[in-house]
Amino acid sequence: MSDVVVIGGGLAGITAALDLADAGRTVTLLEARPRLGGATFSVERDGMWVDNGQHVFLRCCTAYRGLLERLGATADTELQQRLAIPVLRPGGRISWLRRTGLPAPLHLGASIAHFGPLPPADRLRLLPAIVALRRLSLDDASLDEQTFGEWLQQHGQRRSSFEALWDLIALPTINLDSARASLALAAMVFKVGLLEDAGASDVGYATVPLQRVHGDAAERALATAGVDVQVKARVQSLDDVDAKTIVLAVPHDEAADLLPEGAVTQDLRALGVSPIVNLHVVYDRPVMQHAFAAAVDSPVQWVFDRTASSGVGEGQYLAISLSGADGFEDKTVDELRDTFLPALAELFPAARTAEIVSFFVTREPRATFRGVPGTAHHRPNPVTNVPGLFLAGAWTNTGWPATMEGAVRSGHAAAEAAR
Repeated sequence: MSDVVVIGGGLAGITAALDLADAGRTVTLLEARPRLGGATFSVERDGMWVDNGQHVFLRCCTAYRGLLERLGATADTELQQRLAIPVLRPGGRISWLRRTGLPAPLHLGASIAHFGPLPPADRLRLLPAIVALRRLSLDDASLDEQTFGEWLQQHGQRRSSFEALWDLIALPTINLDSARASLALAAMVFKVGLLEDAGASDVGYATVPLQRVHGDAAERALATAGVDVQVKARVQSLDDVDAKTIVLAVPHDEAADLLPEGAVTQDLRALGVSPIVNLHVVYDRPVMQHAFAAAVDSPVQWVFDRTASSGVGEGQYLAISLSGADGFEDKTVDELRDTFLPALAELFPAARTAEIVSFFVTREPRATFRGVPGTAHHRPNPVTNVPGLFLAGAWTNTGWPATMEGAVRSGHAAAEAAR
């Protein structure tokens, strides 16, 4: 019989395996794919490295940043000294969400007062909503009974302000827009990420392919910790795993297939899924001057310059991330191209005369659980009803949306329970 087996080599499994090895346990990690990293990975295509998705983190993501330190990968990321997000509109117009040195929530006051995408009347309506949002208790279970959009409307926010401001944050963090997202998850994101600590919202991102930041670095760290890592090792049944302790750290739909009857009381399949679609465009010349930018009044949500990290030697490689992408996941490549290339040309005037060297699409149809009202009821704690069996994954009851931070926190929680 083995001591500990961790099933799943994503961020949750990596974290749990390292924690348990640090506690003196003998750990084996089994990963079905030929590499570690889980939902954050890279592939080589046409001579360049392509990330499967554009994953960012915030300064408040302390558990994830701690994992980066443990993996020796902090130097492969960039963290803003002070929040600064360029927000683009068609015609090349640009506004900024920047923080000042004032304490929260005053740190965003100057940006909001001059935020072009919001009419002056909507800017005035923000203050009462922000005050009310700060007063919400994250321990209030009733927050998970309505959408963030419903709450915003109850507090004087017009639908026009959703896309112009609120969805800029809700979409990439919850993987749903404000109209569909649970108030509980949105309140957590805005309170912890924006409204309680001025520096919490500073944005970080990988400056090299994600495979190097997570998968390759984790392989080295796990080996140093004495963890036996086995890739291409898919587990078909927990009955085949003979171990004192098992940490199941796979996506929730896979966990539902593997868990013995009665192991949890929650219906994991009821968590649902929310897709992400990524568009990859290589131009023959630079068209965007920012490392990343958000967009409003456009089908484009967020766009990232991945030229340097991909190894593209000439031109510019832009990656467009579409979260909560229910309306885009079934579109053909040609349909997406016809929609988004003109939209990018509206945001970046230089793109109008640039040549498209390459355009392709990557899809994550089951990227995250679906953070709608009622979600909290279906998220289990790490301890199951089966002795020695524990759960990890961003879909477990971390209080966070399905983010890298949530995944790492779940790994710590599972390892702590297993100890």
